[in-house]
Amino acid sequence: MANNSFNMTTNRVKILNIAAYKFVALTGKRPIQLKKELNALSKKSNLKGTILLSKEGINLFLAGPKKDIEIFWQCFLYHREFSGLTYKTSLSDRQPFKRMRVKIKDELIPMDATLQPKQSNGTHLSPQELKRWLDEGRNITLLDTRNRFEVDFGTFKKARHLDIKSFRSFPDAAGKLDPELKEKPLVMFCTGGIRCEKATPLLQQQGFKQVYQLEGGILKYFEACGESHFEGECFVFDERISLNSQLAETGTAQCARCFKPVTVEEQQSPEFVPGVSCPDCAEK
Repeated sequence: MANNSFNMTTNRVKILNIAAYKFVALTGKRPIQLKKELNALSKKSNLKGTILLSKEGINLFLAGPKKDIEIFWQCFLYHREFSGLTYKTSLSDRQPFKRMRVKIKDELIPMDATLQPKQSNGTHLSPQELKRWLDEGRNITLLDTRNRFEVDFGTFKKARHLDIKSFRSFPDAAGKLDPELKEKPLVMFCTGGIRCEKATPLLQQQGFKQVYQLEGGILKYFEACGESHFEGECFVFDERISLNSQLAETGTAQCARCFKPVTVEEQQSPEFVPGVSCPDCAEK
């Protein structure tokens, strides 16, 4: 639990945001039992966010006062399936979620492929190790597994992406990668790591021989290595929209029409109408 400690460095910041996932078999009525227990626990702890459960495991995003997060987590770890699980953290000065939801889904991350990921599928590459590889200029392929609009907010320099609208399209798009890439190291990354967990067995099945995944995703890389080798911001699926390399909210908005990022400066334009258009799509 030592790596889950987080020091509040300013009195203005009051909200601790956490994210965690684990692929573990939840069979029978176990997801239903967990939904009832976790829903009660999260509400009792005064937290907001989303907990997704499926037969594959759990994926959660929660936010609240640090004390409430710690109380929730201590009780959460009593569930045998999640023993030893740790979370990624960031701070915000406001609650980024409107309500608390615990949902049961068929898949944690929908992907049109019949593969069952496990927590130890691929070779996990630490942020520090990836930075060292990039510093050295190693001959690797960096593959962004995220959606097109997320890439628009920011990504690693020289990274490839598959120009996909949703992760469901990943298997088909990955199958069109240059066959020559199968012979050299391929390092995948996403926001927090969960999409890479599902993508790894697929790429291995397609013949990629050296598949790595960035441990903890972009957010963990920011925490450990800052902005080194990264350009832009990281899109997150809550009301903060985007975080910088210090894991702080940037103020960047997202156009509801074209999904493009809208900077603070662009938001001053008369062509930016929240929920309608931004300078980019208004011109088109």
